[in-house]
Parts: sequence; structure tokens; C-alpha cells
Amino acid sequence: MADLIDVPPDMTVKDIIIMKRLQNDFFAEVRLVMRNGQYEAALFLNDRFKPGPPIPQPLDNPSGDLTHWMGVRPSVGLTAEEAERILDEVSAENAIHHKRMNERWGKNNDV
Repeated sequence: MADLIDVPPDMTVKDIIIMKRLQNDFFAEVRLVMRNGQYEAALFLNDRFKPGPPIPQPLDNPSGDLTHWMGVRPSVGLTAEEAERILDEVSAENAIHHKRMNERWGKNNDV
């Protein structure tokens, strides 16, 4: 496994789910990780962790083949097939280990 950069101390990195080369010659990897007592997906650009939602999020305005995104500043577009593969992998790992996914991304705790 490559030396990963900026991995949060509470995150254990497992396997690569998808890897793709972006137009700017960056390599994006979505990896399976254990964090907050559950399995999630995490985005790495050129081996550097990028914060963002723990699973792919639908684009408000899909463009071409891209229907989902991960990461915040920068974000990476994903196809429906890539998003489904990530979601399937995270769901399966949580089911195997009897974990329940609790996604709080973008939700206000005060509501």
C-alpha cells in the first residue's frame, strides 16, 4: 500500500474500491475505510486524503456520464456504475461485520 497522506487518526484504511485517472493527470482512489465504528468510502487524490461525504452523493445537475460526486475542494465526479460499486462495497462490508451505516453528511444536528 502506498504511503497515504493526511489520513485522519481515527481512520483505518482498507482496500481500494475504484481507481481512475483524472483529466489533470491526478489519480483518484476511493478506498474502503473504517471510521466512526462503520465502514465508509474515502477519497484520495494522488495518495492524499480529501474530506467529504462517506459515500457518493448525487449531483444536482448530472453532466454527461457523471451522476455522483465525492470529496470537497476538489470534488471528483463519478459515473452511476462507479457510485453503485462503491455503495455496494460499503453496504456489503457493513452487513458482513454487523455494522449499521449512519450517514450524517450535510445534515444539521439541530433539526
